[in-house]
Amino acid sequence: METVRHSEHTLKTALISENPRLVSQYEKLDAGERRLLSEAFKPDHDLFGPITLHSQSDWIISHPEAPQDFEQFFSDPYRKAPSPDKRSIYIQCIGSLGNTRIISEEYIKWLKGYCEAFFYGLTVKLLEPVPVSATRCSFRVNDNTQNLQIHAGHILKFLKKKKPEDAFCIVGITMIDLYPRDSWNFVFGQASLTDGVGIFSFARYGSDFYSSRYEGRVSKLQKGSSSDYAVFDNYYTPQVTSVLLLRSCKALVRWIEDESDSPGVSTERSREGAVDLPKPVDAFKEWKEWIIKCLAVVQK
Repeated sequence: METVRHSEHTLKTALISENPRLVSQYEKLDAGERRLLSEAFKPDHDLFGPITLHSQSDWIISHPEAPQDFEQFFSDPYRKAPSPDKRSIYIQCIGSLGNTRIISEEYIKWLKGYCEAFFYGLTVKLLEPVPVSATRCSFRVNDNTQNLQIHAGHILKFLKKKKPEDAFCIVGITMIDLYPRDSWNFVFGQASLTDGVGIFSFARYGSDFYSSRYEGRVSKLQKGSSSDYAVFDNYYTPQVTSVLLLRSCKALVRWIEDESDSPGVSTERSREGAVDLPKPVDAFKEWKEWIIKCLAVVQK
């Protein structure tokens, strides 16, 4: 394993800018916010630990990129910000997110609530879920995992056509694995900053995805079936466990503790099975404690 550490001087240089527009923003920070920012400059502080690289296949090693400081990010001409007439984030579900309709609906409600808390001030809207066939994307069976995959780039083109006028962005989410081109094994997600579209898969967030017992494994596609989307009918979706939800969201304390995001299923829907679906947040303990530490620094 390899650990990536940076000196206090390097961190300050990367995070603090002399750009007049940014300086004016720094000056608006209150005392608590300034204390929290200063914690990011201390390499040995337990709030912000070093990055651990576990293998040569980790992204930082296998896809080296030029470093970017905050001023470069802020000044990027392709960076877009919400405007008064484009303040909505649209979520487009592709395929099922759970192994029942009730679970799918509750999971996307939890994600919606999280996005509203994280992107405070923006409106989050849900579009009607669509099957994979509606996107007309290419698909394949991954040679390594034997799981179905859909083409991320084709999904982006589909989302661009569906993007509403008031959208800051539209994000597709799916439980089906993704690939960006034939030569790649997989990708967690892909986005176009200029078009304001993105697609993300939670497939590999399930704890058993890499197991030989994973129920999503399929045999190779039959000849002539590369455009037959029936292969996705009743396709296996992993259980929405606490670990999967943690990996999907990572913590916001109020969102973790707010049970109003999972109010229980109405009588009309209870015929499908479960009457109550409490939000599975037991795996969030460590992240919740970290945020509470951050709040303690701000409130000190």
